[in-house]
Amino acid sequence: MQLLEFEKPVAELERELEKLRTKAASQNIDMSAEIETMEGKLADTRRSIYENLTPWQRVQIARHTNRPFMLDYVSLAFTDFSELHGDRHIGDDLSMPGGFARIGGKRVVVLGHQKGRDTKENLKRNFGSAHPEGYRKSLRLMKLAEKFGLPVIALIDTPGAFPGIGAEERNIAEAIAYNLREMMLLKVPVIAVVLGEGGSGGALGIGVADRVLMMENAYYSVISPEGCAAILWKHRKHAPEAAEAMKLSAPDLKKLDLIDDVIHEPTGGAHHDHQATAANFQAVVLKHLEELSKLPVDVLLDRRYAKFRAFGDWQGK
Repeated sequence: MQLLEFEKPVAELERELEKLRTKAASQNIDMSAEIETMEGKLADTRRSIYENLTPWQRVQIARHTNRPFMLDYVSLAFTDFSELHGDRHIGDDLSMPGGFARIGGKRVVVLGHQKGRDTKENLKRNFGSAHPEGYRKSLRLMKLAEKFGLPVIALIDTPGAFPGIGAEERNIAEAIAYNLREMMLLKVPVIAVVLGEGGSGGALGIGVADRVLMMENAYYSVISPEGCAAILWKHRKHAPEAAEAMKLSAPDLKKLDLIDDVIHEPTGGAHHDHQATAANFQAVVLKHLEELSKLPVDVLLDRRYAKFRAFGDWQGK
């Protein structure tokens, strides 16, 4: 598994603990006291590191290749997934899968960004950066959800929309802008969840929702920390300072009322336990889905509009 720099003290203690257990078993020696001491030290070290993560460390966890991706959540937290393809204009964008599914027995439309874990899959999924076709497909699925009265669950995990020449030629900006307008008017509940990376307009293109949720170690920002550092400090090495200044982590965004809820991850991050993470995800999504399903359509739309209009309000002391 990919080991992050700040996790090395934990990995070292885990190796030491494994050596003690192996020695005790192979030589039939009672080392329960030493093992218990090491377990306590390991637990304290884990707690010290993971309860005091910096925004930059959370960004690193958000990008971990072993984190559960969109289709992992679909597999673990949803049932009866039936994928739909194509935008009815150009083609099918595999970086933005979606379709009909059930969560907790409730019928929904689920869609989102899908990354890859190896070179072959990343090329297939375009590193989670959608083309215009992906955003047009996602809107087609949302309109289907509206037609059949189904809630929409949008799963965000992208460094940003694809910036290539082809995407520009096929009008990526217009595709995203159109989604922003149309999502504001959807007459069904919409829940967006930032799973890992929530980068710029690529994330916002499926992020206009009644409830915006974030995994505990995800980030949501107008630009990457490296991009911000390159602009303001003229060097990417200042990305940690940029991450701190940008307030892009879930705890900071919750304090600023820019998101509605934070979904807890297992100690060390979602990549350590996919099943537990998916269970937490399902419970929180169902809670918000239950609340939204009770609202009349006119109230739902008014609250969604007011929610986004309130962003950016500031009162000096």
